[in-house]
Amino acid sequence: MQRGVIDSMNISSPHLEDYFFSDDYVIQIIKNHSIFEPKIWLQTFKKSLTRNIVEAKILHTSTGLMLPIKRYAISPHKQTLEFAGLQGYNDKSKLLSELLNGLLEHIQNETVARLDIAIDYKGKVPKKVIKKLCEDREPFRYWNTTYYKTAKEKKSNTRLNIKTYSKSKKENLSDDMERIEFSFTSQYLQNTTVKNLDKLFQKMEKTIKRFSGIEVKILSL
Repeated sequence: MQRGVIDSMNISSPHLEDYFFSDDYVIQIIKNHSIFEPKIWLQTFKKSLTRNIVEAKILHTSTGLMLPIKRYAISPHKQTLEFAGLQGYNDKSKLLSELLNGLLEHIQNETVARLDIAIDYKGKVPKKVIKKLCEDREPFRYWNTTYYKTAKEKKSNTRLNIKTYSKSKKENLSDDMERIEFSFTSQYLQNTTVKNLDKLFQKMEKTIKRFSGIEVKILSL
């Protein structure tokens, strides 16, 4: 039985900024009706602002973290806050986990818009797992990451995305380690709230086994 951990979680709410009205936080506007600073966004997150993001802000914490807050054109009345990299092997991941754990009691009724489940292997992801993934998906490599997509999915999928990559190379670890990630997105999660997230784990575990053959137990936050 493998151990599955929550590596990334997106929270969606009409009033996310209300949780950060204190001296411990500063919210920087990057894009709205009168401000547009795409270079700052690119420098901070190493990603460009896409056209479907109608409002973008950066949450700065007193511990030095910088998190993206976005409004998408498809749901302009809601903000999405991304906690990405909760299960890394570095200080930033520890700080992210501490921030999220401190917020959990306050965001129980907010919607989970995305959830990434990570499974780490010492050495390589087993060949039998890759073989199972490739029964229904075609692998394609982009930089150091291999994505597994069906013919219909192309670049994106509103339910589930799967990828593998070298965790040791990404974080400069001394031991060889590879990670497989299952990213469950909005249509799969179906407006699940934070307080009800654990109830979805059994379904997610079955989905992971169906597509990869991996017997996994997802751990709570």
